[in-house]
Amino acid sequence: MQQNAPWALITGASGEIGQAIASCLAEVGVPLYLHYHQAESKLDSLLHKCHSLGVPSCKLQADLRDPQQIAVMFEAMPIAPLLIVNNASVDHVGLFSDVSVDMFDEMINLNVRSSFLVSQAALPAMLRERYGRIVNISSIWGMTGGSCEVLYSLSKGAINTFTKALAKELAPNGITVNAVAPGAIEGGMMQKFSSEELAMIAEEIPANRLGRPEEVAAVVRFLLTREASYVTGQIISPNGGWYT
Repeated sequence: MQQNAPWALITGASGEIGQAIASCLAEVGVPLYLHYHQAESKLDSLLHKCHSLGVPSCKLQADLRDPQQIAVMFEAMPIAPLLIVNNASVDHVGLFSDVSVDMFDEMINLNVRSSFLVSQAALPAMLRERYGRIVNISSIWGMTGGSCEVLYSLSKGAINTFTKALAKELAPNGITVNAVAPGAIEGGMMQKFSSEELAMIAEEIPANRLGRPEEVAAVVRFLLTREASYVTGQIISPNGGWYT
């Protein structure tokens, strides 16, 4: 285990990519705060793995659409995290003309505002230490846009710009801010597609397959290291060559 490793907070740790990131970090000894909203049971195997590896871990419940719950979540942490992975997110597939104001507000509150507020809550400790890592999980659609995913694309495009702007502001303080924008990744949001549709998507990807959650996690893990200190304001997209 790393000596005196800083704690990491992973939001949405119960999802496939969140679980993969947490597992990847546990393997290198990073103490973990595992956030969830409703799917608490999905963290059981992660907590067991952390325990078996001797890695400190703690689960935290919060509805990130509620700013007060974000504040309470940070107050519950005995040690302030210096590593933040803003992974909590929801998708939306449908016609632009069918998007309601409520749907818009729901998407922006969870996909954009929560990342803003979580990062803001984590910042005081990072400034004191003059060290920190923030990784925002974006999407390929935040880079190029997706038909029938206009609202989701909008939210992830906002995350990309947020990443770039915050990186410039925090760089003098030894804090890096980057985004990982996955392409088509097995499980998670891709489960809404049929096997035939998934095969058609894979044919469009030069790598001829969907990505795996652990391949996304490997990129996140690097960006959280001290060795990644000169990488900031970047949008890194593991997508098998689908979009370059």
